[in-house]
Amino acid sequence: MPVASPKSSAGRSSLMSLQPVDAAPFHRPSSAWLVWGSLILVWLASLLPWRLWQPVPDMLLLVLAFWCLYEPSRVGLLTAFVLGLLMDVHDADLLGLHALNYVLCAYGILRLHGRLHHFNVWVQTVHLMPIFVVAALVSRLLGAWLNGEWVGWDWLWTALITGALLPLADVLLLLPQRRLDGDDGGSV
Repeated sequence: MPVASPKSSAGRSSLMSLQPVDAAPFHRPSSAWLVWGSLILVWLASLLPWRLWQPVPDMLLLVLAFWCLYEPSRVGLLTAFVLGLLMDVHDADLLGLHALNYVLCAYGILRLHGRLHHFNVWVQTVHLMPIFVVAALVSRLLGAWLNGEWVGWDWLWTALITGALLPLADVLLLLPQRRLDGDDGGSV
């Protein structure tokens, strides 16, 4: 078999010159001010009494889950545990139930992190919905066992609505980054 000379293959494209069709999955990291500022702002808003109405979504869990998905190097299990403990102390509830819920959600999201970046936000929402429900179920079952009474099924609506709001969190929390990416798009 004849071997092609380097001169004859110079006109061909190589694998090194391939560019992605859609560069959207290759986003730059969000600023630390945006990540921690949004978490602190939502935590402060979660201290208000509106959060105790049923079935209000757990906005702190939503923002925490979003940043676990998009910035796992900054927001992880320790952040989820600390925020959960803060919510437990604020609610004067059994210490650790919110922390368990938040840590289980963060763990599930971090386990699926590599797979979820191949999908758009709607498919991510479908994948994350069972994580929100199972984590809430585990913490509610433990709370019912420790308290000796079942509190009802209102928590299920809270978990489903929290999971369904992930596309809204995607739009709002990545808006500053999309503005920057939009400005860079015209320079190519």
